[in-house]
Amino acid sequence: MQHSKVPYFFLGLAAVLAISALVLLLLGPRDKPPTPDPQPVTRADSSNSNTQPPPADEPANPPAQPAPAAKDPSTAADPAELVKRIAKALEVGDSATLERLLGNNALDPQSAERLKTLSAAGLHLRPVEGVREVGELEINARTRWALEFDGQIPGQDRIFLDLRRDGDKWSVEKITLPPDPTETIPKAPLADSLGVADAFVQATLKQDFEFARAFVDPVAVSDAKIAALCILFEDGGYHLRKTKPLRTMFEHQDTVGFLATVETTDGKQSAQFTLALKHPPARANWRVAEINLDQLLADYAKRVAGGDAYYSPLVKNPAGGDTIALYFEFDEDAMNPRTRRQLEIVSLILKADPGKKLTLSGHTDALGTEPYNDRLSARRAEVVKDFLIQAGVASSQIVTVAKGASQPRRPNVTETGQDNPEGRRANRRTEIYLDF
Repeated sequence: MQHSKVPYFFLGLAAVLAISALVLLLLGPRDKPPTPDPQPVTRADSSNSNTQPPPADEPANPPAQPAPAAKDPSTAADPAELVKRIAKALEVGDSATLERLLGNNALDPQSAERLKTLSAAGLHLRPVEGVREVGELEINARTRWALEFDGQIPGQDRIFLDLRRDGDKWSVEKITLPPDPTETIPKAPLADSLGVADAFVQATLKQDFEFARAFVDPVAVSDAKIAALCILFEDGGYHLRKTKPLRTMFEHQDTVGFLATVETTDGKQSAQFTLALKHPPARANWRVAEINLDQLLADYAKRVAGGDAYYSPLVKNPAGGDTIALYFEFDEDAMNPRTRRQLEIVSLILKADPGKKLTLSGHTDALGTEPYNDRLSARRAEVVKDFLIQAGVASSQIVTVAKGASQPRRPNVTETGQDNPEGRRANRRTEIYLDF
């Protein structure tokens, strides 16, 4: 029987394929390590065989770095620092530094010469508040500073600097020098609204009633209000805040309002009052036309409260205007130390002008009989008169009247008929009519 050869053929073919697969597996391509980048071929340069060409990402000649801009001495981030540098240059007579600090805009040739003359004469800043901020001409944009010197003629003892803010830098916009001694010296070196407001406040701080009175509209502002501000400053121990003491609240063509901020001596408490100034068409200078002391009076009364006496030195006059009031303890006609200090200020006002007269009216609370209260109120008026005469005021300048309990300032009893001790404290007083 003859066997077929086909199965043997397929078996051989399978063997050949298996052997081929094994060979390919053994001899196939393998992973090769990465080929490093070829190093650039260095070619000799005909002009300089030792110089390598620069990398492609760097220029052959890199540009020189610009030098930092020189600091402008006439500008500063802190206006106080700039003003102090100017003050120091003035004291040591360094005219060159002074001109650089002031810049070109603030100093014309005539002012520069005058400044050199003043500096050469020897200027010495006052040890207290020789450099002070006057106030803001424009909120956070323009401000005024004063340099005040010792040993100068009144009216020639200060220099004003107006500073302007540009971005985060301040520079001097204007300098105002003292008036020439050969000229008539005005009461206020600056007659703009801020200059008049500052001159008025500085006068009341120094208890200079007559000087302060020169800056007000006498029809709109009573003498009693000026005197009350003098009393509040002296007796309350207030002084102007160091930073932004006067700030512009509003500004119109002929009216400007300022907010004045004062602090107690220890700097722990502050209070405010407002001034409104007007520019009358017929007058060259601004005048203080309104003073609102409500917030300052409330702060003062709260600070000095205690004992059986009431304190609010300024009250409304029933006949119109304002009145100074001095207070007494229950059934007493003796003045306490605070009342005497207040009265000393009033005496200075009267002594400055012997032609002035005033009226003293004595008052009581409602306790006691009418005849008794009339006598007590008369004694309270007389004790104030005696003090003024001892202080040098002529008796002919003083008129006294006794009002008893007839003109209470506050209710003596509550709405339910109960005794009102707080109200009675406000009624035990002597009122001083100062509207001359």
